[in-house]
Amino acid sequence: MNLNSVNTNLAAMTALQSLNRTNDALGVVQKRVSTGFRVADAKDDGGAFAVAQSVRGDAAGLTAANEQLGGLKGVIDVTLHGLGQVSKTMVDLRTVLTRLADGTINDQQRDQYEQQYDQLRTQVERFIEDATYNGRNLLTTATTAGGGDIVAIRNEAGTTLTIGAFDGATALVVSAAPTDAAGAQTAISGDWTNINEAINDALNRLGSDARYIDAQVNYNRDKLDAVEGGLGALIDADIAKEAARLQALQIRQQLGTQTLSITNQAPQALLSLFGGR
Repeated sequence: MNLNSVNTNLAAMTALQSLNRTNDALGVVQKRVSTGFRVADAKDDGGAFAVAQSVRGDAAGLTAANEQLGGLKGVIDVTLHGLGQVSKTMVDLRTVLTRLADGTINDQQRDQYEQQYDQLRTQVERFIEDATYNGRNLLTTATTAGGGDIVAIRNEAGTTLTIGAFDGATALVVSAAPTDAAGAQTAISGDWTNINEAINDALNRLGSDARYIDAQVNYNRDKLDAVEGGLGALIDADIAKEAARLQALQIRQQLGTQTLSITNQAPQALLSLFGGR
């Protein structure tokens, strides 16, 4: 092909192609620097972006699971606090019950101790009734009072765990005050002992549930960190590397622009063939 042409400037076309490629590469690097992502959307890498979206879903699920576990932790903590108050009151009940078992007290004293016993019993009922968090109460099975078992999610897959409720009104409350010494003596080894053991069992079980939930929350948090680390390795840009590449491409862009300018002036040399016109 004749290179001395005013219709076709191969050098300028080559320079333009090179400049276009530099501009395209510069646009990619600028996008990475501005977003911080090597894969910001499906146009960058469809496969990696699809995987990243799936991983983001897992991360969102873990975050939601921990939020729900936080609410469950609140229910259990309130329940444990209520049971703690009930347990303390049971100690006072035992003191009064022991006095009622004494056959030397007179009728007036017995009546006073019975009233004290029933007042403490009422306190226990109120502690159980008030052990409510966000409308839920694990110390009752009555759904109208927010009671019943609680089923909560524990991970991003939606796997559930169940925290069982207690029928506090019957299992955790002693009977009314005995009316004579013999009845009080029987209650010490019977009713009071059985109720106290039930309360201690409830404290033990809920304490174990609370420790498990704390461990699950910490595990989910560590897992979330690992998931986000893997996501970063998949789609995050190496900013230091991209910054160096950006500077190099900017220089190439300047040189390409200058080269194109020079090659565009090449046909001007043909004017010298016409006597300097």
